[in-house]
Amino acid sequence: MFIGRERELALLHRRYESGGFEFIGLYGRRRVGKSALLSEFTRDLRCGWCAAVEDDAAMNLRLLSQAVWSLQNPDASPESAPVYADFRPALEAAFDATREERGVLVIDEFPYLAKSDTSFPSVLQTVIDRRKDRSQLFLVLCGSSLSFMKEQLLNKESPLYGRSTAQIELRPFDFFDSLRFFPHMTPEDAAAIYGMVGGVPLYLLQFSEERGLSENIADAFLDPSSILYEEPESLLKQEVSKVAPYNAVVSAIAGGASQHNQIATRAGLSTAALDYYLKELARIGLVEREEPMPARGGRKAVWRLSDSLFRFWYRFIRPYRALIERGLGQTVVARIGEGLPEHLGPVFGGICRDWLWRQLAQGRLPFPMTDVGRWWGNDPQARCEAEIDLVAVDGSQTVMVGECKWRGEPMGADQLLKLDRHAHLAGANSADARWAFSRSGFTAGCDETARELGARLVTFDEMCEGVSRPR
Repeated sequence: MFIGRERELALLHRRYESGGFEFIGLYGRRRVGKSALLSEFTRDLRCGWCAAVEDDAAMNLRLLSQAVWSLQNPDASPESAPVYADFRPALEAAFDATREERGVLVIDEFPYLAKSDTSFPSVLQTVIDRRKDRSQLFLVLCGSSLSFMKEQLLNKESPLYGRSTAQIELRPFDFFDSLRFFPHMTPEDAAAIYGMVGGVPLYLLQFSEERGLSENIADAFLDPSSILYEEPESLLKQEVSKVAPYNAVVSAIAGGASQHNQIATRAGLSTAALDYYLKELARIGLVEREEPMPARGGRKAVWRLSDSLFRFWYRFIRPYRALIERGLGQTVVARIGEGLPEHLGPVFGGICRDWLWRQLAQGRLPFPMTDVGRWWGNDPQARCEAEIDLVAVDGSQTVMVGECKWRGEPMGADQLLKLDRHAHLAGANSADARWAFSRSGFTAGCDETARELGARLVTFDEMCEGVSRPR
């Protein structure tokens, strides 16, 4: 069953209906569902599909020749395809085959093909420039190496720069689309799984509604034969050449270090070396620099892991691999169970932010919003550090502050009063909205305080209402 991606599918169909030459760049991390999206899009279309491989140019030329043959002869077997002398005539044949009739040519894992023959992007550029005005070809280049794809499509020095008619960066699902993978699972267990692997479809499919959470964790993470057991390091090796220093940086952040000097100390790196590794990790989408909202010069900025699987794996799996490989997985499951509630606190904050964006898109948010994040810093009156889980802004003006609690008991009035006391630290005034989000509801005292403050209380169950889950 194909789930989600309505916006991306609509874009692809809209470009397809243009009738003229189209060149779409589609990229996103491994397992995020790029091939599934393209399969759904091309299901009833005339299409040739080249799944490039990490091999020599001759093999990829054979695969491209077969894809062009399928475009020319939809009912013929690809194995009967003649192999072109080189890439140029193969590409020219694809353009010629779509002069009178629309057709789609997908080159999946384009980085493999381009690396097998470094002249391929220049050859493709030449063919596009000479033939695009006389062709109805719908060309898709798809790849999992984010850095390589962006370099090819968005770098002014690249031969393909300016040739694509649209680029799609396919991102993991948010929690609410991820919930659709588990029609019979409790939202709490689905949120726990989301907190471990994020919204990557193939990762979500490693969990079964027929098993409890502990058994799911053991099967998905603690079996050395499972795809998640070594997945983060495998992803890292795909993007960088020397993994060890990157492992050290990611491990330091996963272990709680967030300030630049803290990360450098734990990773055993100089600050200059750390700057390089952080820049590279940010480039490939694994870390991000976060500032308090609203941003005020970045003096209190922190570094965080932006990938859910990396956050979970480097905290709960990598440190215990010796135990796992000696068959002591149940010991690790117990340790994960002890630390999971704390791990899910920030995850719930992200779920609340996603919910606010969805409310805004549906016209249900009672205030304007251009961005949402969190605030942290010093409370000079109380002479202590303070944090606000949610801060929504409209431009540079704070419009809402919020508290998010992932706990097994209802939120009390004290949490709402603390939010009200701290609101001014994030630039909120007495008229700005106060919202509270709770996994387990609210006490009677919190309900009464909310009425006095004019605050909005939102339960996790309420947030999950309206999510269509196929049964």
